[in-house]
Amino acid sequence: MDISTIISPPAARVLPQLHPGDEVKVHAKVVEGDRERTQVFAGVVLKLHRAGINSTVTVRRVSYGVGVERTFNLHSPRVEKVEVVKHGKVARAKLYYLRERIGKKGRIKELLRPRGEALPEAEAEQPSPTEAAAATIPEQPPP
Repeated sequence: MDISTIISPPAARVLPQLHPGDEVKVHAKVVEGDRERTQVFAGVVLKLHRAGINSTVTVRRVSYGVGVERTFNLHSPRVEKVEVVKHGKVARAKLYYLRERIGKKGRIKELLRPRGEALPEAEAEQPSPTEAAAATIPEQPPP
């Protein structure tokens, strides 16, 4: 048996592109006594640790006025799936400053166009407003 087959991530697992500031729902298996159920933990991605099979994501949410952070191993069998609800617009890789912010100050603006998505071709081919205005004004001959 080769070591790469043991530590390589499962081929069937497809994870979405995660970035700090994204609002996500993590579906995790929870064991309570002899029962096992799926629990959804929804919140904002504070940080990502990209390390292949050891990759982790830290998600934060405020529950009943108390901030709760939870770190998930992305390739763990306990994590069933990760859904991205919204893409956040942030300028940092680690969002620890959100720990001190509450209410509206702790909100993150939403990215209108997801990362890596190109402009539709119809928008890309249209001239800019200044070019369109210049095209409609007839040129006058020099005096």
